[in-house]
Amino acid sequence: MILAAAAVVGCTKKDTPTPAAEEAAAVEEEKQAVAAVELIEPLPESVDVNMDKVLLGRSLFHDTALSGDGTVACVTCHMLDHGGAEPRKTSTGIRGQVGPINSPTVLNAGFNFVQFWDGRAKDLQEQAAGPVENPIEMGAKWDEVVERLRKNAEYVATFAKLYKDGITKDSVTDAIAEYEKSLITPSRFDQFLRGDETAITDAEKSGYATFKEVGCAACHIGVGAGGNMFQKMGLVNDYFADRGTPVTEADLGRFNVTKKAADKYFFKVPTLRNVELTSPYLHDGSRATLEETVQVMGKYQLGKDLTDAQVNGIVTFLKSLTGELPTHANP
Repeated sequence: MILAAAAVVGCTKKDTPTPAAEEAAAVEEEKQAVAAVELIEPLPESVDVNMDKVLLGRSLFHDTALSGDGTVACVTCHMLDHGGAEPRKTSTGIRGQVGPINSPTVLNAGFNFVQFWDGRAKDLQEQAAGPVENPIEMGAKWDEVVERLRKNAEYVATFAKLYKDGITKDSVTDAIAEYEKSLITPSRFDQFLRGDETAITDAEKSGYATFKEVGCAACHIGVGAGGNMFQKMGLVNDYFADRGTPVTEADLGRFNVTKKAADKYFFKVPTLRNVELTSPYLHDGSRATLEETVQVMGKYQLGKDLTDAQVNGIVTFLKSLTGELPTHANP
């Protein structure tokens, strides 16, 4: 092809490109244009929070008193050393009960447009209230939790300083939400987005370009690199038919909230921040590695059989999204 093009050029008076060369140039130009677009936005360097509430929320987040049998805390399923998620396929609640879905990360969750995979909570405070009374998760009653917390003199004094009504369901969930809001994890990639070309490697830059070229950035966009829309699991190919296990109630996703048939299998697009740390992956926890997960996303969401080079490049980029916990995150 190159020799043929050269021969044509040599026989003409002007260096007129062949249609094939024009097409190749156009494709390359389009790739460069796509690579130049920044669809992921940098995390803010700080968020406006009440640090007294944050520290109170941190205590509550780690306190098993919020569960019915005193064995489960928020941190049980949202482990800070596991990217704010859990190393289990699905969550384990009180009395060893196994839940139906993998816990999403709590890190940077304040940037999600809704909470939970199915979006049933509008914000962090509403999300914090749900697991406490879920019989499989924390299995408690809010009235009982409030009474239990009121027996703790330190809690009573701290809540009295921060909330006019003291310890209530609303004040407890507000404090937990304030703590979760504070859990932002700036990464090297954020430095890159702010103009530091040396913050990530050439391999990570190449992987980011591939991430955009193949279509991942159609859904994983914004500050969270996800978390700002619903999308169907199996958009192009039928994920659940190929998975080989029966469809569960949890697999129905957004349908469980709206009861609209069109919402079956739709889930909140998860954030990709700290995804290196949050294995296993997907709402069903069915994929153990990032490489396998990227391959699955390519096939079922994009309709593409990604090459090993593409997969490895994207995974290399994703690791640049691993950030640092704020110093106050752990007790």
